[in-house]
Amino acid sequence: MSEEKKYTVVGTDVEEVKRLNRNSGLTYNQVKELLAKQIQKKK
Repeated sequence: MSEEKKYTVVGTDVEEVKRLNRNSGLTYNQVKELLAKQIQKKK
């Protein structure tokens, strides 16, 4: 069974975007959580 690629209306490869996002580093919420933990340690 061949896996068919999914594209948005404008032609963006959905799986490629997901792959790039996984490899892009911390998310906004992960950064907020990390900063909050560091601030708590300093108190």
